[in-house]
Amino acid sequence: MTQDHARTRAGFLMGLGAYLLWGVLPLYFKAIQHVNAVEIVAHRILWSLIFLGALATLWARWPAIRAAIANRRVLLTLMATSVLIGVNWLIYIWAVLNGHVLAGSLGYYLNPLVNVLLGVVILKEKLSRAQMSAVALAAAGVAVLAAGAGSALWISLTLAFSFATYGFLRKVAPVDSLEGLSIETALLAPIALGWVLWLTAQGQGGMGIDTRTTALLILAGAVTAIPLLLFTAAAKRLPYSTLGFLQYIAPSMQFLLAVLVFGEKLTTAHIVCFGAIWAALAIFTFEGVRLGRAAAKARAAAF
Repeated sequence: MTQDHARTRAGFLMGLGAYLLWGVLPLYFKAIQHVNAVEIVAHRILWSLIFLGALATLWARWPAIRAAIANRRVLLTLMATSVLIGVNWLIYIWAVLNGHVLAGSLGYYLNPLVNVLLGVVILKEKLSRAQMSAVALAAAGVAVLAAGAGSALWISLTLAFSFATYGFLRKVAPVDSLEGLSIETALLAPIALGWVLWLTAQGQGGMGIDTRTTALLILAGAVTAIPLLLFTAAAKRLPYSTLGFLQYIAPSMQFLLAVLVFGEKLTTAHIVCFGAIWAALAIFTFEGVRLGRAAAKARAAAF
């Protein structure tokens, strides 16, 4: 096995692990559905900060964290991304706890297409005709859902746009995943800690209700950080096209959980919308592979 092949294989396993963990995340949140969504987010922030701090110590990343904080542009960007990821976590957890896993999965199906939209609008990227058709098809599917069963559409759109904007800003910010996530959670931590302390003072906090709930809330740090770190490692080892195929694993698993495990109703509007989104993603993905191969042949011919 060559070094490149071993690197790619490791990257594939890391990416698969990340998306499988994200795919079963609703089961974790359902296990603590008796805890308020805002409190779950607060614990997710606080225990993630502790978990990431331990990793930063183990991997000697504190100098890089301090350098990122000292960079005003990076810090301002991470202030914005901390708000975006906090909103994304809150909406997603609220959706799971209130029986809208289907809407959540649609949001993450839409996410790659919103990334495309941001690329076109902000970066002035050009799309092929097939790619433009894919975006139009996805938009038509969302329009059908909005007209026929759009009461939870705001969840899907908020998740898609918040995470796409988060990903875009993190992409342009010169900071690695561990450093960036550590600073984001540190920025959110005072609010999270204040909320947990206030709930505890009111006798309404979930921590300490029982051993199982306490253990699950503490696990929120690892549940948050591990798949994100796996994803970042995979992104450095895999071709973009391969990672593009893997990213549909998580929302597909969430879709199946919503319908088969949680018993959420799948309406005709949902079927039309998801069908349009799946077709659009297939078109866009295969067109991306085709264009990538064409570009590779052109570069090879130039040498």
